Amino acid sequence: MAWAVWFTGLPGCGKTTIARRTKEHLSRMGVKVKILELDEIRRVVTPNPRYTDEERDIVYASLAYMAKLLCDAGVNVIIDATANRRRYRDLARKLVERFAEVYIKAPLDVCMEREALRKAEFAPKEIYKKAASGAKVPGVSVAYEEPVSPEIVVDTTTLDPEGAAELISKKILEIFER
Repeated sequence: MAWAVWFTGLPGCGKTTIARRTKEHLSRMGVKVKILELDEIRRVVTPNPRYTDEERDIVYASLAYMAKLLCDAGVNVIIDATANRRRYRDLARKLVERFAEVYIKAPLDVCMEREALRKAEFAPKEIYKKAASGAKVPGVSVAYEEPVSPEIVVDTTTLDPEGAAELISKKILEIFER
């Protein structure tokens, strides 16, 4: 039976990098996974994003439902999305029978430094700089609600992306495959 794991954390904490490396680790272990990267999906669901609360509700509900459909079809899923409100992640937990949450933890100042340097394919650029001009950015001008009881917590100030991916892969197998 398939599972879904939601990688959450502030923008710039390392979610996408760690999600991709986790997929590589799992693949080497014979576990197939599809990554649902919100920044890529958002381009289809809301091609001209306004980042309003209503829009976020729609985007995150759509993402949770996509994960449910993939799991129902037997596909393991990593969801790569900030999901600044717990209710977004809780909806996925409610929809997907085998679900876990991974909190990619890093202080805001570290996330801001990383985000300024990242060369992400789909993520919007300079979001923290835009927050100074009034853009709604989780952790700055919009609340980020940390997970209450995530199944996995990774502190990216003490683990590099490779170490984090290795740890997460092992824990995923412990939770779902054993």
